[in-house]
Amino acid sequence: MLIGLVVLFGLVSFICDIIIVIEAFKDDAWKGLVCLFCGVYLLYYMLVELKHEKRGLLLFGSLGCGLIALILQAWFVPAAPIQ
Repeated sequence: MLIGLVVLFGLVSFICDIIIVIEAFKDDAWKGLVCLFCGVYLLYYMLVELKHEKRGLLLFGSLGCGLIALILQAWFVPAAPIQ
């Protein structure tokens, strides 16, 4: 059950990140490339330069769902045993 939630939240975060990278490519080609290869610039682009009608939803989907997936995976999904 919890693994399914981790996958779901991770997938939502991934899709929102892809939409943000596509918007960066529409803005300028170098911004899209830097967003694709540098996560820090992707965060900057999301918070400062993103001009999209559903900006808040994309921010929550990318950052919020990614953080929820990370917390669920760290706390509730059992780790593989060390051999």
